[in-house]
Amino acid sequence: MTRLRLALSGILAAVAGIAAGHLVAGFLAPASSPVLAIGSTVIDLTPTPVKEWAIATFGTNDKLILQGSVLVVTLVLAAVAGLLARRRMPFAVGLIVLLTGLAGAAALLRPAARPLDVLPALAAMAVGVATLVWLARLAGASASADTGPRSGAEPGTSPTASPTTSPTTVAATGRRRFIGGALGVTALSVLAAVGGQLRSGAQSVKKIVLPQAMEAAKALPKGLETTVAGISPLRTPTEKFYRVDTNLVVPKVDVDSWTLEVDGMVEKPFTMTFAELAAMPLIERDITMTCVSNEVGGGYIGAARWLGVRLTDVLDRAGTKGSPDQVLSTAVDGFTISTPLGVVRDGRDAMIAIGMNGAQLSDTHGFPARLITPGLYGFVGATKWLTKLTLTTYAADQSYWTKRQWATDAPIKTSARIDTPAPLSTIKAGTTAIGGVAWAQHRGVGKVEVKIDDGPWQQGKLGPDVGVDYWRQWYLPWDAKPGLHRISVRATDLEGRAQITERATPFPSGSSGIQEVVVTVA
Repeated sequence: MTRLRLALSGILAAVAGIAAGHLVAGFLAPASSPVLAIGSTVIDLTPTPVKEWAIATFGTNDKLILQGSVLVVTLVLAAVAGLLARRRMPFAVGLIVLLTGLAGAAALLRPAARPLDVLPALAAMAVGVATLVWLARLAGASASADTGPRSGAEPGTSPTASPTTSPTTVAATGRRRFIGGALGVTALSVLAAVGGQLRSGAQSVKKIVLPQAMEAAKALPKGLETTVAGISPLRTPTEKFYRVDTNLVVPKVDVDSWTLEVDGMVEKPFTMTFAELAAMPLIERDITMTCVSNEVGGGYIGAARWLGVRLTDVLDRAGTKGSPDQVLSTAVDGFTISTPLGVVRDGRDAMIAIGMNGAQLSDTHGFPARLITPGLYGFVGATKWLTKLTLTTYAADQSYWTKRQWATDAPIKTSARIDTPAPLSTIKAGTTAIGGVAWAQHRGVGKVEVKIDDGPWQQGKLGPDVGVDYWRQWYLPWDAKPGLHRISVRATDLEGRAQITERATPFPSGSSGIQEVVVTVA
């Protein structure tokens, strides 16, 4: 029982420290919260195969799993500190100091860190140590009362308890004090954690009125989702648009103080405000984006209408000096992405987007401005929370993913996905439809073919054409017969090149292969 109380003392000390750090971080920078700072560092240090496994296995819950893992490891080590506290208090305190010190170092080592970002870790350290010492003493006092006089005491000595107070009464009092202290720490920790979360959530993005586009997109045609049940809608709703990034907490950017800096190998470096960016000629384009982590048949793809400024318009204002070959874009948190300059200038509508689906960007999708580069996977052309553009060379500068050996030029691979019927589902026999979406950004989808079991490839019917940078819906009428069936799909672009059939993992330049689903017809 004594060991349990001591271990609980360490755990509650860690919880109190984490809560205090989270509260302080809520007033400074949410990302500097101890668990988040450690988690972000773990993400940076995790080998690429492990990251890909986590994304493939846990999907959008990968960050939640990571934070939970960091928290569990912290609590286990804190329990060890509690066990050390009875006889080796300096070692116990040292372990708490080490844990919080690592959190402080992690916060300070973030690319956009400020000296104040260490304060949450210092708060966690002070509260954690004080709580450990206090609870460990209460646990030790109740333990001494539990055991009564030490064995081996000399004959004739009196027990610690007074003649009018039995050891049982003293033990009960000690236990009550420890339980009261533990409950008090728990309550205060909950209040601090909730306060920190509320403070972080209160930092909402400002609502703005977007200007009209000088080049507006045509009205979106009617999609197949109105006639083919289960197929992805032609336009992905913003709230359902995929999100994949390295951030454990979404940046909240003050649009009034936000600036975009353009520097590097340019003739005229400059900095512009959001108002100045929004005053430039705006274009509106329908573009499908794909994450390089998307497995064959996966959901890390979305189609939306974007409003923004041509990237070339901004770069032309700065001019070019020397022979740069990449645009190194930087987010407000210091995260960087490399985009081939040749791709930016080949005529495609690469843009600095400020709007999505008729509204301002959400904080999740990069408010107040982000890059959109049609035809390239997001990791080389879709920087969110953009704040800086640097013309440079790949030889001189490497971005976050380039340092991790991902491809530098990553065109999106042609692919098709089956949305309906769902894998391993059971459907009724009779007339139905096989349907889904296909994409070949900046080349366009020419045709989609479906194979049922070992039969021939059958050409499906394509949905409306929104442009070469947008996906195509497709479907194939099917007279489904009872039994177990295997359905395969493949796409061919407008240049006559079929999608790659060889299976490949997302690393280093995107997955490939043919999607197959198995369904039961009853």
